[in-house]
Amino acid sequence: MPEYEFADVYVPRGVSRKETARLLTDHAEYGHWELYRLTLMRDGSRRVRLRRRIIRQVRATW
Repeated sequence: MPEYEFADVYVPRGVSRKETARLLTDHAEYGHWELYRLTLMRDGSRRVRLRRRIIRQVRATW
């Protein structure tokens, strides 16, 4: 079963959808994050939860 690392991002209500999409695209492209959950709050702000897979190196034995 894969292990994931999570990051929470808060986007205030004044930020447009286009700017939010660009922010999340940058996280995905450069940090290898993927969108896990996006919550739109009543005041217009967004809480975004990102995740990325943790790749563990297996030690080689000789």
